[in-house]
Amino acid sequence: MPLFLDQQHLLAFALDVARLSAWLLLLTLIFVPLERLFAVHPQKFFRKALAQDLGYYFVSGIVPGLLLAVPLSAAAWAAHKLVPWSVQAAVAAWPLWMRVCVGVLVAELGFYWGHRACHEIPFLWRFHSIHHSAEHVYFLISARAHPIDNVFNKLCGLIPAYILGVADPITRTGSIVPTLIMLFVTMWGFFIHSNLRWRLGPLEWVIATPSFHLWHHTLGEHRDRNYAPTLPWFDRIFGTYYVPRNQWPSAYGIETKLPNSLAGQLIYPFRASPPRASPVAPVAAER
Repeated sequence: MPLFLDQQHLLAFALDVARLSAWLLLLTLIFVPLERLFAVHPQKFFRKALAQDLGYYFVSGIVPGLLLAVPLSAAAWAAHKLVPWSVQAAVAAWPLWMRVCVGVLVAELGFYWGHRACHEIPFLWRFHSIHHSAEHVYFLISARAHPIDNVFNKLCGLIPAYILGVADPITRTGSIVPTLIMLFVTMWGFFIHSNLRWRLGPLEWVIATPSFHLWHHTLGEHRDRNYAPTLPWFDRIFGTYYVPRNQWPSAYGIETKLPNSLAGQLIYPFRASPPRASPVAPVAAER
């Protein structure tokens, strides 16, 4: 029996790696030519940091899913116990499209405040600083994240959706909602991290773009802006929106020097507290 279980685990792991590899190939075929033709900052794809970014890509694709199972199950159980049955029944009666739309809005609000907390709370910044340490931002940086940081941000978005009842792992349609939310946020994350100088005009009021998110990775005071992963009007509402007209960041990264190796960076947040400047005050939106 233990040997059979080990074989099952190995097969599941191999399938995960194969799935991630297929997605990586597709993302590479899409973004590498686009980033070569429409680059904000021309840069080589094959460089020293690529191996580390690929390591983060596979870590982020496998580890958070394993860590999320227990807390999300606990959140679903708590929601069933604490939320009145009349509310659960009313939400369950909504059509799938409505639950997905409400789920995206609720999750986005959670993602916004979870992400903002990672910048304003020093302990959380220890983990989140790894995502910001990249000095060259391109599509793969979306997956450059410490597993603890990754799990925390996903929980901030998904738990409110579970509590409200628009996501529910117990029912078939309810389990589809968090899957669609995370698929959308994940895929859009590769786009907003891409090294593309595209501007989308009025659509930028509605949905996040590279011009919105690249300022979030800038080396400087504007890093504490533009927290929303997909809906920038949350930043407008809470006073953290910053997209200057006809300007792009000149440099990316953080002031702190992190270990060079992937293993060293994964251990680093548990061993040291990176220096963190006080968050800057919100500024008025600029266009």
